[in-house]
Amino acid sequence: MSESTTMKRTIVENAEAKKGLNTQDLILIAVLLAAGAVLKLTVASFLSFAGMKPNFVIAMYCLAIILTRPKLPQAIVIGLIAGIMCQIPMLNATPLVNIPSEVLGALACGLLINIPLKISGKADINPFVTTFLSTVVSGYTFAIIVGLMNGLALPVIFVTYAIMVFGTATFNAILVQILTPLLRKVLKK
Repeated sequence: MSESTTMKRTIVENAEAKKGLNTQDLILIAVLLAAGAVLKLTVASFLSFAGMKPNFVIAMYCLAIILTRPKLPQAIVIGLIAGIMCQIPMLNATPLVNIPSEVLGALACGLLINIPLKISGKADINPFVTTFLSTVVSGYTFAIIVGLMNGLALPVIFVTYAIMVFGTATFNAILVQILTPLLRKVLKK
C-alpha cells in the first residue's frame, strides 16, 4: 500500500471516528482558553523580547484542537471564541482584529491536525507543525489587517512583521509540542 493511500485512509478514519465534542472536550477547551488568557495577561509580559511576546491564546486553542480533534466547523467556533475573548481590553489593543485572525488560525489548525506527521514512524511532530503554521496564519492575518489599516503595502507588512510572527510561531509550536504528550497521558487517566 502506498504512503499517500495510507495517509488518506488515516485521515478518513480519524474524521469518521470523531462524531463531535463531548462534555470532557468542552471543559478542556474552556480551561485551555482561560489558561491562555491568564498566561497572556501575566507571563507573556515577562517573556517579551524585542517587542514580541508569546501569544498563549493561540497556543492554547491549538492545543485544545489538537487534543480534542473537533470537526472543522467546531474548530472555527473555538477560534471565534478565542477571538471574542481577546476583545477584553487588557488582552488586545486593536479591537475586532483578533476575531478574523483567530478564526483563520483555528481553521488552519483544524485542517492540519488530521495529517499524520511522524519522524521515523515514532515521534509525532504534527502538534509542532500544526501550531507553527496556525500561528503564522493567525499572525499574518492580524498583521495584514493592522498594516493595511495603517496604509502599509503588503511587502512591507510581510517583512516588518516577519520576526514577530515567526518568533511567536516558534515559541507556540515548541510549547504545544511539549504539552501535547503530557496532557494526552493525563487525559487517558
